[in-house]
Amino acid sequence: MLNREEDILQAAEAWQKAGHGVALATVVETWGSAPRPAGSNLVINDDGTFLGSVSGGCVEGAVVTEALDVIESGKPKLLEFGVADETAWNVGLSCGGTIRVFVEKVG
Repeated sequence: MLNREEDILQAAEAWQKAGHGVALATVVETWGSAPRPAGSNLVINDDGTFLGSVSGGCVEGAVVTEALDVIESGKPKLLEFGVADETAWNVGLSCGGTIRVFVEKVG
């Protein structure tokens, strides 16, 4: 059985081979009560399909939206979500922590 990281990498490879644009989102820093540890990944293709998790479901929707822009532009982004950030409350990160997520185009 594959572990989660292998699943994510295999999905990214399969999507690329099928002609999709692909982005990888990685939690690069956490503070306080963060839902997922640094190193957690989410892979997204250009039709919005994703696999993995950067926040246990709290901010995945916002990360997918940003990833679609990264796929189109090719420019990476560093996103930050936390309780002091109104966006974090809007997308559901109310656990009391802060996370930084780096989103980059694959390939």
